[in-house]
Amino acid sequence: MSDVFFTDMRTRARGIPVTEKLKRLMKAAGFDKIDLKGKYVAIKMHFGELGNIAFLRPNFARAVAEVVKEYGGRPYLRDCNTLYVGSRHNGLDHLDVAQLNGFNYISAGCHVVIGDGIRGTDEVLVPVKGGEVVKTAHVGKGIYDADVIVSLAHFKGHEGAGFGGAIKNLGMGSASIAGKKDQHSSGQPQVKQCCVGCKLCATQCAYDAIRFVDNLAQIDHSRCVGCGSCVGTCPHKVIEYVNGNAEEILNKKMAEYTKAVVDGKTVFNINVIMDVSPNCDCHGENDTPIIPDVGMLCSFDPVAIDVASAELCNKQKPNHLGWLADDHHHHDHFDAVHPNTNWRVQTDHGEKIGLGSTKYNLIELDLR
Repeated sequence: MSDVFFTDMRTRARGIPVTEKLKRLMKAAGFDKIDLKGKYVAIKMHFGELGNIAFLRPNFARAVAEVVKEYGGRPYLRDCNTLYVGSRHNGLDHLDVAQLNGFNYISAGCHVVIGDGIRGTDEVLVPVKGGEVVKTAHVGKGIYDADVIVSLAHFKGHEGAGFGGAIKNLGMGSASIAGKKDQHSSGQPQVKQCCVGCKLCATQCAYDAIRFVDNLAQIDHSRCVGCGSCVGTCPHKVIEYVNGNAEEILNKKMAEYTKAVVDGKTVFNINVIMDVSPNCDCHGENDTPIIPDVGMLCSFDPVAIDVASAELCNKQKPNHLGWLADDHHHHDHFDAVHPNTNWRVQTDHGEKIGLGSTKYNLIELDLR
């Protein structure tokens, strides 16, 4: 069983702020035992798509960077470019978005680096030890070159993976554009005949792969890269993958990419469960959180921290103003929001390939 340390988001009047609680949680979880002196420390996080405001504030990044510096490390924030052509598809636009969303040296206390360069091609090919669906991972050089990695993940829903936590942050988020395409390559979306022709999917397709015939959407698979933007965007849920196990393969590939990223490195994981939007921060918008804010978790095990985070979320009552109504009786909020995928695949497969353990010891701390 892996240790997972947890504290809630509560603070007392005139007490310490949440960011100070995070610092104390990191140290309680053993971060102070890592040899950081003179080491390059990549803080892997999501800078948020332009228009999205659910991503983690720069204040959290600064808190982590300050702890890294306290122990002699040299921190930098990093993320890799996106497969879809949005506001973070290349290194220059990505840096612009980071600045607009508040991430800079002054606010975060360290430099911002795009991990796979200007065009998303600055990568290292890394063998996946024990990989079943991926033999070689395309990892952004900016994270491969780090001595130590800190995964600072916003825990939220995800239309392809069920949720996005440490595994998605490290596996998908550390991949170059070629790596992201590799992970999505099993997905070939198709449109059901009950399409209402709202055309919202076409506005989100960066590869001009969607046409309309008799007001019904059709997908040109010669253009489609399988990114899943249309699947997640369709308000009527009439777009699905031709390959019935596409989401399962995606989750397995994410776990194996994470294995490639962490092997041979010291990796410390932080999940912040707040503003739990139903979809990923890659969306240029965010819906009302599906549950109340829960807390922050730290662990050296990316599998254990994700399972613990999901189970803490599932203990919460749904937000009656959000996606899940008051009469929601599902035992799993993420399954209810995205019934076509199963988040357990990423954690179970991660355990199978030696990434971590699905069994954990939750250590709850009152750090107020």
